[in-house]
Amino acid sequence: METGHLIAANDFCSSHQIEISFISSLKEFGLIEITTIKETSYIDTRQLQQLEKFLRMHYDLEINLEGIEAITHLLNRVNNMQDEITALKNRLSLYEDESL
Repeated sequence: METGHLIAANDFCSSHQIEISFISSLKEFGLIEITTIKETSYIDTRQLQQLEKFLRMHYDLEINLEGIEAITHLLNRVNNMQDEITALKNRLSLYEDESL
């Protein structure tokens, strides 16, 4: 299997000086996905930005995993509501344009 868009979890942990158990815990909470190939764990590069946010929350702000999960859930809800508001504004502007 091609691993061009994957980074080894051990390499990520080494470069950020964290333990692999943190990555495993994030996976258990459903916050990231890990791909295992030949007994090696990999992280998709598209998750790196989110993973680095989790690192900052946990190590810099000392937020526990439950807190990170709650924050992530709430931020996703806010983003979904913002998308819905944008869609509703677009629909409303169609009706406003018709009335002119």
